[in-house]
Amino acid sequence: MRAIVTDADVLGGDPRLDGTRIGVAHVHRRYEDGETPEAIAAGYDGVSVADVHAALAYAFDNPETLREIERRARDAIEHVREERPVDPEEFVERA
Repeated sequence: MRAIVTDADVLGGDPRLDGTRIGVAHVHRRYEDGETPEAIAAGYDGVSVADVHAALAYAFDNPETLREIERRARDAIEHVREERPVDPEEFVERA
């Protein structure tokens, strides 16, 4: 089973499965969307069901960390939307 680690140079320091770029938040999001641990593990090369359970245990033990990761993701999306608003006419012209 892989450890959960953080490194400022990988995923912005968010917790992840050691030796991967698979964040705890990614695993947790898939679980919350209804995927089983087995299905989540099958979706990543070299990740075991035990690894998925380790990520989920970390997520459940550290809800504030997960909320902060989700907040930063929402803020980043909002920033992009503000910087580059979508103009529906632009898509019509390209079609």
